Amino acid sequence: MAFQKAVKGTALIGGGAIATVFGLSQFSQYRNKHSTFVHVQAAEAVTVPIKNHLPTREQQILALQTTGEFDVLVIGGGATGCGCALDAVTRGLKTALLERDDFSSGTSSRSTKLIHGGVRYLQKAIMKLDFEQYKMVKEALEERANLLEIAPHLSAPLPIMLPVYKWWQLPYYWFGIKLYDLVAGSQCLKSSYVLSKSRALEHFPMLRKDELVGAIVYYDGQHNDARMNLAIALTAARYGAATANYAEVLRLLKTTDPASGKERVCGVRCRDVLTGQEFDVKAKCVINATGPFTDSVRKMDDQEVPNICQPSAGVHIVMPGYYSPDNMGLLDPATSDGRVIFFLPWEKMTIAGTTDSPTDVTSHPIPTEEDINFILNEVRNYLSVDVEVRRGDVLAAWSGIRPLVIDPNSKDTQSISRNHVVTISDSGLVTIAGGKWTTYRAMAQDTIDAAIQAHDLKAGSSKTIGLQLEGAEDWSPTLYIRLVQDYGLESEVAQHLASTYGDKAFEVAKIAQVTGKRWPIVGKRLVSEFPYIEAEVVYGVKEYARTAVDMISRRTRLAFLNVQAAEEALPRIIDIMGKELNWNDGSVLRHEELEAAKKFLYYEMGYKVKSDQLTDSSEISLGPSDIERYKKRFHMFDKDKKGFITILDVQRVLESISVQIAENTLHDILNEVDLNKNGQVELNEFLQLMSAIQKGHVSGSRLAVLMKTAEENLHQRVVIPVDRSGGGL
Repeated sequence: MAFQKAVKGTALIGGGAIATVFGLSQFSQYRNKHSTFVHVQAAEAVTVPIKNHLPTREQQILALQTTGEFDVLVIGGGATGCGCALDAVTRGLKTALLERDDFSSGTSSRSTKLIHGGVRYLQKAIMKLDFEQYKMVKEALEERANLLEIAPHLSAPLPIMLPVYKWWQLPYYWFGIKLYDLVAGSQCLKSSYVLSKSRALEHFPMLRKDELVGAIVYYDGQHNDARMNLAIALTAARYGAATANYAEVLRLLKTTDPASGKERVCGVRCRDVLTGQEFDVKAKCVINATGPFTDSVRKMDDQEVPNICQPSAGVHIVMPGYYSPDNMGLLDPATSDGRVIFFLPWEKMTIAGTTDSPTDVTSHPIPTEEDINFILNEVRNYLSVDVEVRRGDVLAAWSGIRPLVIDPNSKDTQSISRNHVVTISDSGLVTIAGGKWTTYRAMAQDTIDAAIQAHDLKAGSSKTIGLQLEGAEDWSPTLYIRLVQDYGLESEVAQHLASTYGDKAFEVAKIAQVTGKRWPIVGKRLVSEFPYIEAEVVYGVKEYARTAVDMISRRTRLAFLNVQAAEEALPRIIDIMGKELNWNDGSVLRHEELEAAKKFLYYEMGYKVKSDQLTDSSEISLGPSDIERYKKRFHMFDKDKKGFITILDVQRVLESISVQIAENTLHDILNEVDLNKNGQVELNEFLQLMSAIQKGHVSGSRLAVLMKTAEENLHQRVVIPVDRSGGGL
């Protein structure tokens, strides 16, 4: 009854305020309907032919070397850079793009995976009467609708719950969320709604019940960010853009304008990172779309130019899927330090983040233990006490650098702009900076518009609104069924392929290997618990993947979902890539690839924190009874009282209960706990492990499970599980 009164009161309180923006809403809806008509026209107006076959990287490098002069040369292969290339090439401009690493290797693959307008930005716009913030939210919501339309296989609407723990917050949050719906106008994904306490717990049973009043659910979009970025790059390549990853810009080329006598940027000197070959690429217009590295390129143009980028680090963690419902996210609108935390289902896992702290610009940002624990503590505040939030359940962690900018054209040069900024230097270098993932297309459109005007390029208006991206044209929600029926793929694998490659999933299925089993007929998995198959590695090379890191982090998302699974898949991935890219068996290159990928997982994807959670100096905080119990279990394997156990000791116990486990698997199991890497697990190491498990710092230890199972079933034959349990870092 109290809840119903609160809802009625909320409606009365918010009704008058909403009426004041009703006219704006009606205008928005008219604009959006008119805009939709323009969208269709713009997409149909593309006259540039699209290629059925994707050019190889070698062909793209050759095009860069042999083309006399491009109209537009984009530096940067993130979402904005690739968006600029797609916008330019579809207007009929001769376009090139250079990325010194891989497409989406920076910030664009390390986002919260949301396509959203920004509820918190709308709140600030209202509280501070900031029309610029309002315009940014409005633009982002329009772009959200477009992105969901042009890449439906990679994106989808996601309901997000905002739990309410104080009665007065209900009308406050309800009003804000309803305004969010109204600003979206006819492009509102679904109308927000209020839930009672009982209904909120039905939808999100892990939620903390104490003092819960109810909840508000609203809708935003979610996507696979790295694959979306890649789809934009591949679409640009199919329309004729000469796009190349691992092509580093060394310096800008300049020429003197005979009319003005001023120096003008006319291209770049670049290096093929994979071969070491250097060459010039000439262009009428060079665009700097390098995100956090904006200032480094600007200083190539002018050493004296002041910095405009204010980098900020945002850390995310991934936890097992059971931490959240399959199709309901959670928003913590006010964390302990005033930040916002999202808790979202993603790729059958749970993603939580983000933090916001000043950082230095680096190509290899590292998540810190402090940020990981901050996120975990915020998650604990919102989940039921029945759910033990364990540090050991963190499966992956990463840090992304937001390229916040100061607008150099603004009177207030100290004020950070949340919107994007387009600047043109005296020498003609066009820079696009700031903004957000969702608005990449609008940012690209503004950039190319500015480039056309500044460099007197001959081109029409933007054609990218409504322009479908790679894989979208013939995709449908039931496409995966055809993959199952036509090729004999597992349903889970087929769904994954359809949602990753869209209508290009059939090309992956065609090269999938026969399993030799009754079912599935084709599709050998890279690791047992994820739907990634070996054929994706072969196809990934066609999508310009050139390193093992490209494959585990951006062609597949293994590194972002479970770093241990990614490490387990590395040898097979490198073997397949080696055959595709002609790496010799046992070559130094293969070894270097393996070490580079392990280093990436260790530092950038949070694997290091696993080692930090269990070291030879870890404290043993077990009670006397626990210590005796674990000692007894340990001595069951260490019959000779050596003080340590080896593979031979484990094999002996397993043989006594008629269980066989491959020696290399046993080696991996012991190596997880062998802290001093001397080939044996000592009693102290075992007690440190059990203490860490008890404290929640470590989970999913195969040795702990194996030894416990063997102890319980010593006198009867059992199957002992040795697969990774999904345990975290």
